[in-house]
Amino acid sequence: MAIWVLFHLFLCLVLGQTNANLEGNALFQLRIEVDDPENVLQSWDPTLVDPCTWFHVTCDAQNRVTRLDLGNAKLSGKLVPDLGKLEHLQYLELYMNSFVGPIPAELGKLKNLLSLDLYQNNLTGSIPPSLANLSKLRILRLNNNKLTGRIPRELSKLGKLKKL
Repeated sequence: MAIWVLFHLFLCLVLGQTNANLEGNALFQLRIEVDDPENVLQSWDPTLVDPCTWFHVTCDAQNRVTRLDLGNAKLSGKLVPDLGKLEHLQYLELYMNSFVGPIPAELGKLKNLLSLDLYQNNLTGSIPPSLANLSKLRILRLNNNKLTGRIPRELSKLGKLKKL
């Protein structure tokens, strides 16, 4: 019986660290891809066990990333599809930067997302229809970008959306 308890504790520890490392890898991919002239991402060290000690990252009690606060951080570059791997993320705050390129369709995998703030960047292309998968989304701010095309009809399914 004691062996099973120890095995279970070990398994929980390993799986918890694996999840944290996956999230850390996803966030570190963003750090690699963006220009950071103010060094706001300096604490993002991929050798740490999890990203919960990094500045601008908030985690829950299980060390899962729930919030990314990088609004007005003077960052530039492209948003990475890896952000879609942050499955417990609730707030993605990347407003008032100089991000370019398309909004990654992978953001539609963030099933727990409540707020997506990408306003005042230089994002281009169309709004991904995959954002309609974000059934918990309350706030979607994409204004003051260079987006083209129509707002996807699928977004009308977002019944909890308060700000668009």
